[in-house]
Amino acid sequence: MKTIKIAFHGENAANFRQGFEHLVDARHQIVDLSDALTAPGESDHYATADVIVGIQLNRSLPEPAEVKLFHAPSAGTDAIDTSLLPSGAVLCNCFGHEDAIAEYVMTALLQRHVPLAQADADLRQQRWTFWAGRPSALRSELGAQTLGLLGFGHISQAILARAKAFGMRVTVANRSPVHDARVARQYGLDQLPEFMASADAIVVSLPLTSQTKGIVGAEALAAMRSDAVLLNVGRGPVIDEQALFDVLAQRRIGGAIIDTWYQYPTPTQPECPPSRLDFASLPNLLMTPHMSGWTSGTVRRRQETMADNIRRWLDGQALVNVLHGASK
Repeated sequence: MKTIKIAFHGENAANFRQGFEHLVDARHQIVDLSDALTAPGESDHYATADVIVGIQLNRSLPEPAEVKLFHAPSAGTDAIDTSLLPSGAVLCNCFGHEDAIAEYVMTALLQRHVPLAQADADLRQQRWTFWAGRPSALRSELGAQTLGLLGFGHISQAILARAKAFGMRVTVANRSPVHDARVARQYGLDQLPEFMASADAIVVSLPLTSQTKGIVGAEALAAMRSDAVLLNVGRGPVIDEQALFDVLAQRRIGGAIIDTWYQYPTPTQPECPPSRLDFASLPNLLMTPHMSGWTSGTVRRRQETMADNIRRWLDGQALVNVLHGASK
């Protein structure tokens, strides 16, 4: 078998490095590179690697002249400039996060209908807030709700299965037709206001592209039900930043649960606010730090996908999750 060089570039890729040598042929050389490639020899390793695992490729980096397979250890590849890949190189991505994100979504939704934390806190203060028999203690049920899925990729399909297990009605808005009998109604992306009005909770899982950036804007948000909740587990800028802040600040919807943002930490700034706007001041917003898909299972499944694609490439077989270039 041919011996190759596999470069794990940057802090994000390093999350998938541990134990990777046990998933590929032991003769392969694996190198660990920093984001900035400033250590001695790092730039040369990057330029001569056969396989690069990383989430970014831009003109500030050396030319990856020898790369044959550029593998994102994530679903999103919006920071990878494919025009900088050499001719014949293939770009692939990974999924494996959909089960974890579906659990996050269902947990977030259930918390709005089954307030265990509040019930516990109240009872510790001898307040029987949710005691059965009191008309004021009646709760709503998740199964009586309609869930809207914006986008119908891996994530939404995993959410759909769980939502139907709870008895929810599900609507979908997607670029292409959806052929799934479990979907009560579907809409095109050109019918966004009508779709946004169709559900008690809307989950956004669209990837970030030039077509999806800001697609959920003021008009779409204005169409939501006054008590509806918005969840974003896709990419932050898919929802217009200012429009989202305004609709929450003015309490025109029931609330939001946001996991993907507009600003992120960098190697030089490890802590930062998630937006230029003061989302932290909004009481009707639950904020989480892009954690929905981050589990040990996600890491393991993505490692297996990358190792499998390396073996496929070396064996001349078709690759999986190809986004750019020939598959073999």
